[in-house]
Amino acid sequence: MMLFDQISEDIKAAMKARDKVRLETLRNIKKVFLEAKTAPGANDTLEDVDALKIIAKLAKQGRETATTYTGAGRQDLAEAELAQVEVLESYLPKQLSDSEIEEEVKKIIAETGATSMKDMGKVMGIASKQMAGRAEGGKISAVVRSLLA
Repeated sequence: MMLFDQISEDIKAAMKARDKVRLETLRNIKKVFLEAKTAPGANDTLEDVDALKIIAKLAKQGRETATTYTGAGRQDLAEAELAQVEVLESYLPKQLSDSEIEEEVKKIIAETGATSMKDMGKVMGIASKQMAGRAEGGKISAVVRSLLA
């Protein structure tokens, strides 16, 4: 089952369960999916890879928003935002730990023969594709920088 269809089914289940947080989050995901499907050049399709990227982006935005709310002293809003992030993360693959990211990057550096910061773009291109959805780009970039420096 495609992720788009899975979200639609989960919306029905959330309605039946009267789970307001999950329902609101899933409706937001579906809205963004529909926007992506109807965008120019999308041919009315949304592949799972693209859907996962969208969910990862929404989760990252939610975490950043929660941090902003916490900084402003609005813990109630931060908790609501983090509850939505939890729902989003349930659709994402297991995130890699820092040590797992470092292992993957070391392998890529060995394969490409990268030796200096000049090779960072080459390493980042491969690493981003291999770890898409499993690690944030910022974390990957930091590991690549530290290993190439």
